[in-house]
Amino acid sequence: MTFSAEDFAKALDQQSYQFDRGSVVTGTVETHDVDGAYVDIGGKSAAFLPLKEASLESDVTLEEAVPIGTERKFLIVRDQDANGQMVISIRQMEIKALWERLQERQENGDVIEVTISGSNKGGVTGDVSGLRAFIPRSHMAKRVEDLDSLMGQTLNVAFLEVNPEDNKLVLSERIAARASAMSHLTKGELIEGTIASLKPFGAFVDFGGASGLLHIKQISKSYVSSLGDVFKVGDPIKAVVLNIDDARGRIALSTQVLEKYPGEILKEMPTMMAEAEERAKNVAKVLSEADAT
Repeated sequence: MTFSAEDFAKALDQQSYQFDRGSVVTGTVETHDVDGAYVDIGGKSAAFLPLKEASLESDVTLEEAVPIGTERKFLIVRDQDANGQMVISIRQMEIKALWERLQERQENGDVIEVTISGSNKGGVTGDVSGLRAFIPRSHMAKRVEDLDSLMGQTLNVAFLEVNPEDNKLVLSERIAARASAMSHLTKGELIEGTIASLKPFGAFVDFGGASGLLHIKQISKSYVSSLGDVFKVGDPIKAVVLNIDDARGRIALSTQVLEKYPGEILKEMPTMMAEAEERAKNVAKVLSEADAT
């Protein structure tokens, strides 16, 4: 029984499901052109790999990315045209794999380095393995008025949103700084920072890129009716780490434990702050003994 060209064409048509858009196929690079490469994937005609789809890296040549004779996998990104030719991509396949790796890194709570390459009024941008990433101004570790001053700087950031469907990669320097600070903090440690904001229930303190809550009940052994009577935003403050909640990413602080008598912080804060290091030594000892019992 002979197998004619017509029979061969029909057989290919029956197997066309293998060549649907989004399918991954194996092919061999046959020739190079100015605009791309032609790859034999077993179809009616060679598939076309545009130069810009040959690699995730923008400055790689065809000779470097896909030497003639190379056999590898490709992603079909455009269905067959009238001549039976499809358009394939390496870049988009690598991007898909990259998004999957970034989602995994987000789940692991990984911290990465990003070099700042752009800015707008909402924040700064950088490059993550060829993907454009955005760091909102609100997720910078420190308040920066002139975002252009960060151009070229490398920041340690964590993943805030990894969304391949919307092509959104949002990062946070604040989360990374908090994770780093929490990994080095110990209960009873004295921290030095500034009052970042005042709330009815307490004051948030920024220190070392992280933020902790100084609850109103932990300010003094004496009753504090109003935080505004004690602090204002921007004030320097020294406080003791009372508790570290890794699961929630929360740090509880206390100045109450540094007082020699109830209400000292309201009457003699400068003296209390000046002696904070020495006083904290005794506090750390008491807290560690309490944990041991």
